[in-house]
Amino acid sequence: MDPRSLTPVLRVLRLCLHLLMAGLLVLVAGRALAGDSTGAGAVVAAAVVMAVVYGAGPLIPAVRATRAGAALWLGALCAVWLVLLVLSPDGLWLAFPLYFLQLHLLPARWGVPAVTLTAGAAIASYVRHGQPLNPGAFIGPLLGAAVAVATVIGYQTLYRESERRRHLIEELIATRAELAAAERTAGTLAERERLAREIHDTLAQGLSSIQLLLRAAQRALPPQSPAAPHIEQARAAAQDNLAEARRFVRALSPPDLESGSLAGALERLCATAPGLTVRFTESGTPAGLPTPYEVALLRIAQSALANTVRHAGARRAEITLSFMDTAVALDIVDDGRGFDPASAPAGDGGFGLPAMRSRAESLGGTFTVESAPGQGTAVAITLPLPLPVGGVA
Repeated sequence: MDPRSLTPVLRVLRLCLHLLMAGLLVLVAGRALAGDSTGAGAVVAAAVVMAVVYGAGPLIPAVRATRAGAALWLGALCAVWLVLLVLSPDGLWLAFPLYFLQLHLLPARWGVPAVTLTAGAAIASYVRHGQPLNPGAFIGPLLGAAVAVATVIGYQTLYRESERRRHLIEELIATRAELAAAERTAGTLAERERLAREIHDTLAQGLSSIQLLLRAAQRALPPQSPAAPHIEQARAAAQDNLAEARRFVRALSPPDLESGSLAGALERLCATAPGLTVRFTESGTPAGLPTPYEVALLRIAQSALANTVRHAGARRAEITLSFMDTAVALDIVDDGRGFDPASAPAGDGGFGLPAMRSRAESLGGTFTVESAPGQGTAVAITLPLPLPVGGVA
C-alpha cells in the first residue's frame, strides 16, 4: 500500500481500482435513489460509509506499513460491504474490486479463500433479494473471482520474474566489475613477477658472475700491483649493485611474500578459502628458496585452491610443502567431486592447469594432476633445488 514501493504498472492498476470502486459506489447509490424505495437512504448511507472507509485506508500509516493493519482495514471494508449487500442487491457489483484487494493484501493461503467467500456472499445476496434466477447470477461472481485470481497471480509471477532478472543483471554488472579489477590486478602482479624474474636471471646473475671474475683476477695479480685497488673498487661496486638488484627483486615479489616466508604465505592462503576447511603442513628442513621459486609455488597454490573452491564442491583440502635434499614439493589435495584430467578443457574454465604446468616447467620442475570423478583431486609440483655456487643467487 505504500505508494513509494509501487512500480509504474502497479500505480496504474491501483488508480484503476480506485476509479472502479468509486464508480460502482456511485452507481449503487444512484440506482437506490432512482428506485424511489423506502430503504434508499440507508443504501446511500452505507455506500458513503464504504467510500469513507475505502478512502481512509491509504491515509492510515499502519495500513500502509503492516500486513496486520491492512488486514484489519480490509475486514472493516468487507463488513460495510456486507451491510450494503443486505440493503441492496446492487452491492454485489462491488465484489469485483474487493477480489483484487483481498488477493493483494492477504497472504496467498488466505486470499483465495477470502475471494471464494466474497463470491458466495454476492450470490447469496442476489438470491436473498428475490432477483430472477438465471445462470448469470451464479456464473458472473464466480467468473469475476476466477479472472481476479488469474490476473493477480499472473502479475505476481511476472513481477517475481522481473525481480529475478533485475537481480541477475545487477550481479552480472558487479561480477564484470570484479572480473575487470581482478584482471587488472593479475596483470600488474604478472608484470611485477616477470620483471623480478628478469632482474634475477639477468642483472643479478651477471653481477654475481662479475664478482667471481674480479675475485679471480684479484687473486691472480702480483702483490702490490697498481691495478689491485681498481679491481677491489670494481668488485665492491658489483657487490653493491648486486644487493640493489636483489632489493628490486624482493620489492617486486608478491605482497603475500613480503611480510614473511613462503610457509607463512601458504598458511594465510588456507585461512582465506571461502566455504572450505584447508589445513597447511610443512615437512622437512626448511631451506631458503629463490624468489622465482617462492612466487611460482605460491601462485600455483592460489590457482589450485581457487579451482577447488569454484569447481570441486569440496569440504576439506590440504596443502603440504615438503623440503627434500635436492627438491621442494608442493601438494594440494581436496575431497571434491573430481574430474577426468585427460578431458579437462584447455579454454574457458580450464586455463588454470596449463598455467600451473607452465610455471612449474619454466623452473625445470614437474607438474602432475591425479583425479577421477567422485574421488577428489591431487595436484603435485616438484621443483629441483638450485645448487649453491659461490655467490650466485
